[in-house]
Amino acid sequence: MAAAVIALTATGCNPQELAQQAGSPTWLSVATGGTGGVYYPYGGGIAKVISDHLGSVEATAEVTAGTVDNLKFLNDQSADLAFALADSLSDAVAGEGIFSEFGRVPARSLAVLYSNYTHIATLADTGVERIGDLRGRVVSTGAPGSGTEIIAFRVLEAAGLDADVTRQSLGASQSVDALKDGKIDAFFWSGGLPTGAVLDLATTPGMTLRLVPSDDVLPALQAKYGDTVYHEVTVPQSAYPDLDADVPVVGVANVLAVHESMPDDLAYEIIRALFEYQPELVAIHAEAENLTLESAVVGSPTPYHAGAIRYYEEQGAWGGTDEP
Repeated sequence: MAAAVIALTATGCNPQELAQQAGSPTWLSVATGGTGGVYYPYGGGIAKVISDHLGSVEATAEVTAGTVDNLKFLNDQSADLAFALADSLSDAVAGEGIFSEFGRVPARSLAVLYSNYTHIATLADTGVERIGDLRGRVVSTGAPGSGTEIIAFRVLEAAGLDADVTRQSLGASQSVDALKDGKIDAFFWSGGLPTGAVLDLATTPGMTLRLVPSDDVLPALQAKYGDTVYHEVTVPQSAYPDLDADVPVVGVANVLAVHESMPDDLAYEIIRALFEYQPELVAIHAEAENLTLESAVVGSPTPYHAGAIRYYEEQGAWGGTDEP
């Protein structure tokens, strides 16, 4: 894979063109996230399904900082598939927000995979019970270049706290370590259930996890960014040890995105394989259970790839328009 990336940089070809010129298998890079979240194991599952079931196609999951970087990699085609949060993807395809200077990203959706849950994680002995309790605290807002960072900033702004916390920029695993060491009071994490790093915190002897509700800022987020980007979801009490109740939080869709130039047949075969071999994905991470024909075509802020549309039409899942 490293050799392919070097060759890609030197020639300016995308991976499919490079493979065709060399007469070798097509190499695909799946841009995921940090090792403590859901993107990386889920992406590893997707890469395995592609490699095992698409003949001459080989795929590799890559550790990244998360959504924002993933979309930038997708733009320059150093990645072929990218996990992306819908709010960041919406900005990317429009060239707005954090992408206003970077420019428009020509992304297309293959599927909406599952919803991310906005974790505001702390420990029971910190006294943080509501978002307002973060005032004056040290808070990790996610790794730079991550979707977590974007939603953390937006939640803090909606709560009127954007200037009233001391921010640290740490990924999920690093945030857990910092919280254990008393270096921060809480951290944001936008991820699926369960997130490995948060589960690690919840099972640490002598520490009791607390998740802070964020549903109270949802109206302000929807008023500014639209109700199709953010919605309410509930972290069930059973998701992590020590939770004493269900926790209502801000949710945002996770989208599997590709560059608009991906060949139609390749996009079709990828999405076909993910559905036909879904049990293999579920065996790697439980969030893959949420991949359904009905949910896959709802909630994307960018148009779907023509190859994916063809598959959904064949399955009777498409709405009959250019966008779902």
